[in-house]
Formats: sequence, structure tokens, C-alpha cells
Amino acid sequence: MKLIECVPNFSEGRDPSVIDAITGAITATEGAVLLDVDPGAATNRTVVTFVGSPEAVEEAAFQAIRTAAALIDMTKHHGEHPRMGATDVCPFVPLQDVTMDECVALARRLGRRVGEELGIPVFLYEAAAVDQERSSLAVVRRGEYEGLSDRTDPPDFGPGDFNPRSGATAIGAREFLIAYNINLNTRDRRLANRIAGVLRETGRPRRDETGAIVREADGTPIREPGIFKELRGVGWYIEEYGRAQLSFNLTNHKVTSLHEVFDAACREAEALGLRVTGSELVGLVPRDALLTAGDHYLTRQGATSGVAESERIHAAVLSLGLDDLAPFDPAGKVIEYRYAGTPTGLVARTVIGFVDELSSDSPAPGGGSVAALCGSLSAGLSAMIAALTFGKKGMEESREAMEDLGRRAQALKDWFLQAVDRDTDAFNQVLTAMRMPKTTDVDITARAEAIEAANQQATGVPLEVLERAVEALELALMVARDGNPNAVTDAGVAGACALAAAEGAAFNVRINLKSATDLSWAGAAESAAADLIERCRALSADVRETVETALSGS
Repeated sequence: MKLIECVPNFSEGRDPSVIDAITGAITATEGAVLLDVDPGAATNRTVVTFVGSPEAVEEAAFQAIRTAAALIDMTKHHGEHPRMGATDVCPFVPLQDVTMDECVALARRLGRRVGEELGIPVFLYEAAAVDQERSSLAVVRRGEYEGLSDRTDPPDFGPGDFNPRSGATAIGAREFLIAYNINLNTRDRRLANRIAGVLRETGRPRRDETGAIVREADGTPIREPGIFKELRGVGWYIEEYGRAQLSFNLTNHKVTSLHEVFDAACREAEALGLRVTGSELVGLVPRDALLTAGDHYLTRQGATSGVAESERIHAAVLSLGLDDLAPFDPAGKVIEYRYAGTPTGLVARTVIGFVDELSSDSPAPGGGSVAALCGSLSAGLSAMIAALTFGKKGMEESREAMEDLGRRAQALKDWFLQAVDRDTDAFNQVLTAMRMPKTTDVDITARAEAIEAANQQATGVPLEVLERAVEALELALMVARDGNPNAVTDAGVAGACALAAAEGAAFNVRINLKSATDLSWAGAAESAAADLIERCRALSADVRETVETALSGS
């Protein structure tokens, strides 16, 4: 699922009615989910965070910018933070299954629409900048609101003469910015600053043997660059915590990661006789940033990262000491989890609850959901065997392959679990379409079209399950042949579950195709299902033969 974050900053932090109207424009947009609203009275500025599909985020951003332009009068605005418009900045951040290029295209489309429909000058910045001199927001915002009338450089979109009431807006695309603090066992801000200077990209002033700052001929201090790119930071003392902190912004966690900064801070602190006690994340964090940290520390421990996602996140939380100052709840701090919310549906039930619902007189969940569940059990068993092989003495040469296999199996397990509810949801859509009115000719046509679309969707889910069952059987065969020999029968069960998933999914494809009216589409689906089930049966036979051979000792 494509997911983009948008973090617009509005030049109003004191009037709740204006802030509510702006955020209301966002929440009124279908598919946009508001995650955070952070108003500041001193800055007279509100930072809003919301996420959604590219289409939803683009529309919500436009509606918020239009609302801000109607309600905020920049001629009366005063605040401590640099700003140049009612909507000061509006950056887009790729989160899931979205490239930076897609965010750039989105920013430019929105910029054109804001300029043309709202008459607001728009300057593109960061990755969306057409003029590379404008990549820096500081350059784009130079002179701020008061200097707009004197600017000679034309905006990228919109009128050259700005509207004094709404000012101008910077729209851009950037990577996720992570606000991250590292805790020290000292009150000494100077020591914290010293460590920050070693790590941050801008580094620190060079000093001679007497401790004096070394300068250029014109008096400019000569700086020693820091260890990490895309890292900004300072040292400060927080009275509330009774300790000094290293306060960092990771402007691109794909360049400089959380665990790299944390480990380096530990080394530098130790060299000064200090100790890092933990760290904290301010605001939200991308799921991938924590998974990368968890994998790093699991690998350092000699453990496999081919474990459940929750365990990888847990390893990151423990290793980074994210609960040093307060309990750390991934459900509230990881942006993708906040967007998805607490798991619901069939997969959130206990085993007893699921089976009780299955055994009721309701037609859903049915065989399709059970087939998907069988697929998840197969992939889960393969992941287990990979982990058991990774840690087995004498099988060290298999570690790399089993690490990769375990990661694949975990991802496949999660996919099948999602398909459990997707299959039931698709069936319910068929029932909804069949209940549509059929009084008039128009009703009859609309109902027939809805039933066909719902049937195609209901066929598509088990067809996907059938496709993934091939991968599940391939993984089962690999662990049967190359995995821990003590778990070979578990590999046999993995193969049996995957075949059950395939056979069940194939049954569902066939029954749903009987209702299809698009014969060309139905023929293609039937042919694909026939090929896939034959592949699954052949792979299943290979798994069984491998297990039987191992059991016979030959």
C-alpha cells in the first residue's frame, strides 16, 4: 500500500478555531489520517502531521492550504519562527511503497494547483526544487514574509506579485526527519556539546594545542567535519530529566541510521568517562528505521533477524534504551502503526475465537480465509526451521541462506495473515452487490456490473493466495532439504499446510468463476489457476519425498 506523510506548517498557533478548521479540512478528506497537531503560542505556528495514499494526501494538503489562506491574515502575524505565508511549508515524505520521485511529482502538481487556483506564489524546495539553489528551505525563505515584495526571483508557480494576506508557500519533498535525543549520565551541557560536535555533519571548530580556535586569515573559524552526514545536533541540559542530552535531527535515516548515531555516542561518551543511559524519540518514527536498528543489534548478538517484526522492533527498543525516560509503545510511536491502528478483524481474534466464528452459521469466514490461514502456518513453520538452523552448531555455513529464507518466510506469513480478512471482505462485497435493488433497468444494469466487479475481486484474492502458495512450498522444500535435520517433519507439515492453502484457494477460484460474465477475464484466471495448482502439487510431492527419505534414513 502506498503511503505518504505530509507535514505542513501553518502560521497560526494561538487561535484554536483556526487550527481546528485547518485540521478539519484534512480529516474531511477521505483516505487522509490526521496523526499529530502541535501548536506553539510563542512561534504562532502549528505543525500538522497526516498520512494517506498519494491521492488523499495531495487533496487534503490542498484543502488545508485553501482553508489557511482564507482564515489567516499574514499582515497581522507575529511569531518567533521564520515564516513567509499562511501555509509556510508543505513537505511530502515517502513512507511505504512510494519513491521520492513520486513525492516530487506530487509536490509539483500541488504547487501548480495552489498557484493557479488560489493565486498564492509557490516556491519548490528540497528534492522538488527545479532550481537547485532553492533546495535549501533557508534560501527559499530568505527575507521571510516581510521581504516578499522586494524579491526579484519569480516563484515556480503562481503570481509574481504576492497577496499580502496569504503570503507565499514553500512546497517540497524530503526524507523523513527523525528527532532523536540521547541521554547522558551527566548534567554538564558542555560535555554533551562536545560529543555532538564530533558526530554532527557540521562538526566543530578546530582548536590548537592551547585550546584556542584556529581561524582563517579573515577570522573565520576552521571547522573539523563530523562523523555523520545528514545529522544535525547540539548538546543541552534538560531540567525535567536532570541530565544532559545529545539532541539530534536525522534528516535522512537511510544515510545515517539511529543505531550508528547511538553506537558512536556510546563510544564518545565512554572516552570522556560518561555513560549513555538510553535515548528517546521525539514525535513519530518510520517503521523501517526501527527495523534496521533491530536487525543491526540482533546480528551483533549472533542472532537471526528472520524473526517476527514485533521481535525486531523489540530488539531496537531494548538496544537503543528507548524506554529510559518513559515507556515506549511502538503502536503510538511508529508512524505506519499509527496509520493502520490496532489490528481488527479475524486475525485479531484468539484461535478459539476464530474457530468458533468459523463454525457458526455465517458463510464468512469460509474456505478462502482458512486457505490463507494455512498459508500463514506454512510460512511460519519455515521461518521457525530457518531460525533453528541458523543457531545450530555445525551448520554455520547455512547461516546466510537461512537468514534470507527466514526473512522471506516472515514477510510471506504476514501477507497470508492479511489475506485472511481480505478474503472475507471480498465475499461480503459480493453479498452487498447481490442485495442491490433491481426494480428498474438502470438498477438491474448497475447491480449486474457491481456483482461482476465484486466477483472478480473475490476471485482475485484466492488467486493471489494460490500464487503465494507456490512460494510457501518452495520455502518448505528448502528447509526440508537444507534445514536443521531435527526439524525435517516440521518442514513436512509446512509443505502440507501450503498444499492445503493452494488446494483451498483453487477451489475458491473455480467456484467464483462460475458467476463471471467477462468470459475473456474468466478464461485467463482459470488458466492461471490450473498452472499454479499443478506447480504446487509437484512441489508438495518433492517436499514429501524429501521428508520420507530423511525419515527412512536413506
